[in-house]
Amino acid sequence: MRAILLIDHGSVRPEANHMLACMGNLLQQMVGRGLLVRHAHMELAAPSIAEGFAACVASGATEVIVFPYMLSPGKHVTRDIPRLVADAAAGFPHVIYRVTAAFGVHEKLAELIAQRAGVDIVQSAGSAEEAERDSGCTCHDPNGAVGACGAACPERSADRLAPAP
Repeated sequence: MRAILLIDHGSVRPEANHMLACMGNLLQQMVGRGLLVRHAHMELAAPSIAEGFAACVASGATEVIVFPYMLSPGKHVTRDIPRLVADAAAGFPHVIYRVTAAFGVHEKLAELIAQRAGVDIVQSAGSAEEAERDSGCTCHDPNGAVGACGAACPERSADRLAPAP
């Protein structure tokens, strides 16, 4: 069975940590019972990454997809979380795991920002396939640097699915 483990930074504010549990429950409803959804915090709160990973395995997961619930590919996403997940996974050599990219640049996030700001979307960004076919890249970097926007660029799409070291 596959599992998604949502990981955020963790906070000293209980309501901030509770939000990740709520997101986990929402995602669980959306993906159905054929996939497990659990959550963990990198630091400052329980469950820890090791506890979250173990909870996935205890619930029957043989594959854990770790999603860093963070906006950017900073040091926590690129270094700390992969290291902590690898440490947690070491105790379960039969379990396959991978760490995905963070949220990064994505049309759905831009739509949510506009919605929360109370403004209308006047032009859709279109699908990644349409943008790639029409312009060769879905990057939204102001300088047009291919790959600078991370997972939003088709040149980087393979990075999203790279297995953890």
